[in-house]
Amino acid sequence: MTACAIEPTAADEDGETDGETRTDGAAGTACAISADGAYAARLAPAGDCLFPERWTLDGPEPYAVPLPGNQPEEPGSEVQPMGDGRVLIRRLVDGRHTLSLLYPTGPGTGELPLGAIECPDPDTRLRLLPPAPGGEKAYALAVGRRSTAVWLVAGGAFGPEHLAMVPGRCSGGVWLDRAGRMLALDREVGGRTKAIVVDLERDGEVSPLLQIAADSDDRLLAADPDSGLLLIRSDAPSPGREERLGWGVIGSTLPVRFPECLRVADCTVTPFAIQPGQVLMPENCGVALRIDGPGGSWLGVWRPSDRQLLQLPAPEGWLAGAGLWSEDGVLQLPYATREVPCGVLRLAVPRGAGDNGGPGAGGIPGVKGETGGTGETRPGDPVRDGTVGAPGEAAPEPSPPSEPDPPVPVAPRPVPLREAPLNGRVAVG
Repeated sequence: MTACAIEPTAADEDGETDGETRTDGAAGTACAISADGAYAARLAPAGDCLFPERWTLDGPEPYAVPLPGNQPEEPGSEVQPMGDGRVLIRRLVDGRHTLSLLYPTGPGTGELPLGAIECPDPDTRLRLLPPAPGGEKAYALAVGRRSTAVWLVAGGAFGPEHLAMVPGRCSGGVWLDRAGRMLALDREVGGRTKAIVVDLERDGEVSPLLQIAADSDDRLLAADPDSGLLLIRSDAPSPGREERLGWGVIGSTLPVRFPECLRVADCTVTPFAIQPGQVLMPENCGVALRIDGPGGSWLGVWRPSDRQLLQLPAPEGWLAGAGLWSEDGVLQLPYATREVPCGVLRLAVPRGAGDNGGPGAGGIPGVKGETGGTGETRPGDPVRDGTVGAPGEAAPEPSPPSEPDPPVPVAPRPVPLREAPLNGRVAVG
């Protein structure tokens, strides 16, 4: 399981989309994948309308089940797959956020209402958090002007439950463990954004997670509980000018690094999947990245140990920013076209494949591509020192400046969450 945040767009921050987050800003393409990779859900286009659609990904081939309601969905709605195959939907109706579970019932769609959340302040934006581990529960953030509420919106005993109130405006949302207890958020307070950890089993207790520099904005984009690998975006290498993509290991004494290979000119690079199962070997984890540039969106694949970025053309119809890794290193990318309405491209990317120079290059040595599924729709079914603190612990103060570290060594062992923080240096690699 990989935990990834969904970064808000400018429209989200301005409140123009009712807090909806999309992976690429286009209606009908945003796709959420369950933590175990068994199901996906999206609002699929049908002419000028949108309807919920569930994808089954853990069978011999992927297939989609449409879940239309009595009327088309509004663009501001959100869907998310649950672990049992039902689909959670959030709708904005008369100023209230209604929540229901959708499921196929023969020729129609069943709907189980879960309740509603009302935000009295019109400036408050509510959105679903990424799918939680286990698939039994779902959560949402209600972001106000000065505070952020964490809600349990599915899997509770009595409908939506208010779990915690966090001072400051929060964004992101990354799960740090497999129990669905430790939630990382990016909190803005006093004009600075720092990643924090919210302990959902201790009444929303908040502790620092990232402290790269006192005056830097440090956001957590993705985390893998198996290896402890963290993907971070920060302006610490060039304060106030440029945000860089970096990586660290939670609980390790190694520095946070900002590899030069992850800087793509005039492009934004965002991680969306990390290879799981790499216990003791965070530097060997494959990381899938979405690259957005003037020419569109394409795919990047990178491992900390390789120190190179492999750029690949995205499959036609890719649900941009969606995908998952298998433990054996196969990257799966969902896509939808007129000819193949439900497909998955499978890429086996070996270590050290290298950089092919851009999204338009063809014939990439060492990379095997396979299209999975027929797409049939079935009925029914230079940086100063910084820290990455372990969840639950206060991050120590930044240390004095230091020289960049040599090439990344192998981490001797992972430190369990809530133990020793990542003190020491932040290096540009």
